[in-house]
Amino acid sequence: MDREGIMGLIPHREPMLLVDRMEMDAEGVGHAWYTVPEDPFYCRGHFPGNPIVPGVILCEIMAQSTCQLYPEIFKDHLVMYRGLDNVKFRGVVKPGDTCEVTCILLEQKGSLYVCEASLSVSGKRCAQAQITLAATPKA
Repeated sequence: MDREGIMGLIPHREPMLLVDRMEMDAEGVGHAWYTVPEDPFYCRGHFPGNPIVPGVILCEIMAQSTCQLYPEIFKDHLVMYRGLDNVKFRGVVKPGDTCEVTCILLEQKGSLYVCEASLSVSGKRCAQAQITLAATPKA
């Protein structure tokens, strides 16, 4: 799925749409890619002269990437963070890097979706988290 397809699924738009492309493999594992722009607003002050993508942005990239695991819920629901657990940052992501996210749905409990995601750059794991999202009916 390309950016147009992704925008048909989730409500995020520029500058907070943080997924360029995604696909599911035969085993039900989601894969997503995002190339960090050369001068994103979130790196201008983090840190001048040595821009590094903030960890909270890496978590958002992973969370947006999980939407492909339960696409049917988005037409009638707004999906939002409910929790982040076991978050680990293992490497630095810089402007121009292409992030690859792998994600799986661990369980669904009613309106809660518990996913595991990992973000890598050039094969090196940079972040991972267990992400819980809640689907609430659109008003």
